[in-house]
Amino acid sequence: MIDHDAYRRALLADPRDDSAELVEHREACAECSAYRERLLRFESRLQRALTLDMSNLQRARRPRLALAASLLLALVVAGAVWLAAPRAGLAAAVIEHVVDEPQSWSSQAPVADAALAGVLHDARMHLRAGAGEVSYASSCEFRGHVVPHLVVQSASGPVTVMVLVHEHTAAQVEFDERGYRGVIVPIAGHGSIALLMRSSEANMQDVEGVAARVRRAIVWEP
Repeated sequence: MIDHDAYRRALLADPRDDSAELVEHREACAECSAYRERLLRFESRLQRALTLDMSNLQRARRPRLALAASLLLALVVAGAVWLAAPRAGLAAAVIEHVVDEPQSWSSQAPVADAALAGVLHDARMHLRAGAGEVSYASSCEFRGHVVPHLVVQSASGPVTVMVLVHEHTAAQVEFDERGYRGVIVPIAGHGSIALLMRSSEANMQDVEGVAARVRRAIVWEP
């Protein structure tokens, strides 16, 4: 079965594509099913707006101005869809990575300082003690890059932290999907960090609190 990113790329090309593999993925993934509904609503609004503008165009004394308005409206709506897609895809990829490494939350013993330093080296950073006890540290392949994948212990339970220096978001992204609750936080000049917890163990306020603590503990190296 195709993954989230492949499904959404196909959907952006044709939101009404009902090929067998897309239907199979949509029926198994509530997140992508909801995404398709949002996309279809955007398409419907765009179609109504363009129809209205073209009707006005036939009566307009300034056809060039009316046509320009129609094109601008189309670009704004389409741009909103395209901007939302990468952020949703990044959150889905983070969740998928955590699902594929269930052992990351099984240990509560602290990681040795030397091992942690080795994992953080490629991201050119280290952590002060304020981040919390790190019980898991691994250098993982993620979307074509090797990134630090950590688990930090908190009062609400283990928190996955992924340092994504190659992933950039314009604003903070919150997600609550597939039994996980998390946030992707942009870091100026250093990509972003993603944090998530099992949604049965913590609320979004807990996640954001850990995110703020981790951000304060990060020291970026020159």
